[in-house]
Amino acid sequence: MKTVDMIVKAKHIFTMEGEGVGYIENMAMVIDRGRIADFVPVDNVDESYTAEKTLELYNHAILPGFIDAHTHVDICIARGLAQDTKNWMFYGLQPFENAMGIDDTRASVKLGIMEAIKSGTTTIGEFSIGVEPTCEFVEKSGIRGIMTETVRSLKERIYNPGELYEFDENRGLRSLEENIAVYDKWNNRDNGRIKVLFGPQGADFLSKELLMRVRDEAKKRNTKVHMHLQQGDRETEQIMMRYRKRPVEWLQGLGYLDDTLIAVHLTDCTEEEAAMVAKSGAGMVVCPGSIGIIDGLVCPSVAFQNAGGYVALGSDQAPGNNCHNIFNEMKLAALFNKIKFGNPEIVPAWKVLRMATIEGAKAIGMGDEIGSLKCGKKADFIAVDLNKYTMQPVYTRPMRNIVPNLVYSARGDEVALSVVDGKVIYENGKIVNIDEVECLEEIKGRVEGISMRAEKEFNEIAGTNFVFMREGKL
Repeated sequence: MKTVDMIVKAKHIFTMEGEGVGYIENMAMVIDRGRIADFVPVDNVDESYTAEKTLELYNHAILPGFIDAHTHVDICIARGLAQDTKNWMFYGLQPFENAMGIDDTRASVKLGIMEAIKSGTTTIGEFSIGVEPTCEFVEKSGIRGIMTETVRSLKERIYNPGELYEFDENRGLRSLEENIAVYDKWNNRDNGRIKVLFGPQGADFLSKELLMRVRDEAKKRNTKVHMHLQQGDRETEQIMMRYRKRPVEWLQGLGYLDDTLIAVHLTDCTEEEAAMVAKSGAGMVVCPGSIGIIDGLVCPSVAFQNAGGYVALGSDQAPGNNCHNIFNEMKLAALFNKIKFGNPEIVPAWKVLRMATIEGAKAIGMGDEIGSLKCGKKADFIAVDLNKYTMQPVYTRPMRNIVPNLVYSARGDEVALSVVDGKVIYENGKIVNIDEVECLEEIKGRVEGISMRAEKEFNEIAGTNFVFMREGKL
């Protein structure tokens, strides 16, 4: 009889192994030292193993924890302040982002990560200026963190459509030095639970020389470049004005497209350009809710997949998408593409569940460690309560309806348990290592200061939401 850390007994397990969802039933998953050690029929497991903690989850679906591969939780505190407006970055978000200080950021990070954990995310891919507060809360909360410090040379001011960006190379170099410092301090913390990537904000936000240096620094450290790519007509316009080429074509000419790159959005890419990025070996992150709200577009993730590439899901940011909930992104990825192609069979539920798990893991270069439930892999998994109204009734024959209900019906509060590296981080409605009430009170205490500091610039820009306010529509 071998003693292990945890045994999970379940009727329904979706391993995500193979080409589908890897369904197995009436099995026990054995976990030891942070990794999956064995799968044994429930009726036989007690003959071979005893555990420090045994979970009997016969009314739940067990599946790999969700990967939210691209977030900006540092601005979650601006939730709902920048939607329904064109030129989102400068006219919508900037007055509020400019009004935020470091204490606002610390509070914001807590809100975004708590929301993500409570809706089944076990790996979060943060991309922000000054990512250290996120690293600190990731370490405390127990979630897996893929951290990216933003590198950019852009001079800070409001840019009008069609105006060429101005660069401050000293600022760009300082941000690269900060990225290196974050890497040196945080990469591989807590047995590799925290990883650090390099983050040029986009090809339009850096000079060519700095863009290439960022890539070289990442390769030197055997890590990845996490970058927004052709994220809208704004970026395309900037690169066309500066280099007379579209972004993907220009980056291809520089040799920038390869398996080091995690490319986010591809909003303004043609299907041919998306295929070119996929064939280079790069991964893609698609954020359906965010780009749907900000740009009214559907990114070419299907073309990327058809070209052999792997696509992860991301929630992006609450001032655009409005939430950090991968259930939301799964549903929108399926729904938007069905509408785009006029085809109800495209992007089925099982496919977007793979994007949230194993294919997402492969897109960010972690498919060997997370994303599926397999012996030897890290024990990152969640349990979804099948007794919740949104998951009822449960059919297993002649068809199983659990996966369609996860994608099209579930909201996130069906998640009853989250485990990372074999450690419970969320259970019975509570995040184990965090005082949620204290964090929420901290958030509420930051609102008045941000409001006062943002008001002047918000009024001067006089964007769509200013007009809505003046007309009493908000």
